[in-house]
Amino acid sequence: MNGRNREVEQIRQEGIRVLRAFAWAALVPIALISPLAAQQDSIPGVTLGLLYEAEFQPALAVQPFSGRLGGETAAARVEEIIATDLRYSDRFQIMDSLPASLVGDQIDYQLWDQLGAVWLLSGSLEGAGSGFVLVLELHDVVYEEIHAQGRFPIPATRDENFRLATHIASDAIIEWIYNEPGMAASRIVFSLRTRDGNQDLYLIDSDGRNFRRLTEYDDLTMSPSWSPDGTRIAYSSRKDTGLPRIYELDLETMVEKPLQPGRNGDHQTPAYSPNGRDVAFSIMGGNRSGIFYYDLERGCCLTHVSGGRWDDFSPTFSPDGRWLAFNSNRLGTPFPQIFLMPASGGEADLISPYLHGQEGYYTSPDWAPFGDYVAFHGRVGRRGSYNILVANVADRGRRLRQLTWEGNNEDPSWAPDGRHLVFIGRRDWGTGLMVVDTATGRYRMLRRGLDVRVPDWSPALGWDGP
Repeated sequence: MNGRNREVEQIRQEGIRVLRAFAWAALVPIALISPLAAQQDSIPGVTLGLLYEAEFQPALAVQPFSGRLGGETAAARVEEIIATDLRYSDRFQIMDSLPASLVGDQIDYQLWDQLGAVWLLSGSLEGAGSGFVLVLELHDVVYEEIHAQGRFPIPATRDENFRLATHIASDAIIEWIYNEPGMAASRIVFSLRTRDGNQDLYLIDSDGRNFRRLTEYDDLTMSPSWSPDGTRIAYSSRKDTGLPRIYELDLETMVEKPLQPGRNGDHQTPAYSPNGRDVAFSIMGGNRSGIFYYDLERGCCLTHVSGGRWDDFSPTFSPDGRWLAFNSNRLGTPFPQIFLMPASGGEADLISPYLHGQEGYYTSPDWAPFGDYVAFHGRVGRRGSYNILVANVADRGRRLRQLTWEGNNEDPSWAPDGRHLVFIGRRDWGTGLMVVDTATGRYRMLRRGLDVRVPDWSPALGWDGP
């Protein structure tokens, strides 16, 4: 063997050594939170644990991305964003940060198979105009073939849509493998309380990046809600009248408009219907309290759908728009419960774990983007910790799961993939935004040290390209 061949073989062996370390890590069982260790913190009648059975998580190797025609400097950055997105999906054991020597025109499927990889992702970032084109190939290592491939426009790194466009490519990989939506190309809006006592709206990307302020009212602005197409946000604010009123902000034009339903009282907790045309919200006080619909397209036509001598608030629609979950104290106690009723109004069914003498306090429902799950938070009695619960409304809440049992956990909101939840976690170290995967029990800190209120996770967001 000549000197050149020995050098190539040394590089190859070094790559194999590193990959074996990744493969060994991929074989380590996933550490899940044990429900048995927390039985003393469970809510009576509620099962501790996950929504789904444990699933096999295949090893996915991310080959170092190459660059050409000006894409050389940004290729590693795009690769890092995609690898992080895939890791946060909680669907794979990710093998990334691999030796650059493994980049090549030919894929050695037998080598990757020996090292435990089930999927292999390769990519190239090519300069195109003022931006790039990302070329991705997903390889099925077991069958030794290209499973899927695609080309994705990526704007320049200084463009505000650079990360969003890359997240869209990450979600395509989830779609290729599972035929299910991802969550990378999404954002979370929430109300942040500052030291002066005011609350304004802020945005953050699904991976915890691009933290930025959305409103600057220096007043109490609360309960934000995304429109189904992700272009508008409705919220309640006291900024004009000193009383809570509903406003809608167009994120493309940044033009805000107030809703003018012509009724007194406190207007709170807006939620869009799946068609995006109507918004439901609560009016408390005045001559008739309850949940109302307002026709955004026509700018009129307030319709009362629930209420009475009690307070109904925090509505959330089923994906098909036929059902509504909401809070109410209609049982005659000061403690709110979660109810389910037809979206057109009618008889309401209790879905929170009500026990006589241990009524509990349950609030902030959010319906999953597809399926029959409603998440909310609650506790037993007047004191104790809040935890995140999920009800299966297909059986009117007879099956409930408790997903948290440490600290205080409030205000859950579903990701567009229907398996992750963002919520407010209050721990000894302070308050922050946290994410839990309902299929594995993994937690992730999204943003630490913020006094946040009522986050809402957007639908999947798009980008039209240059």
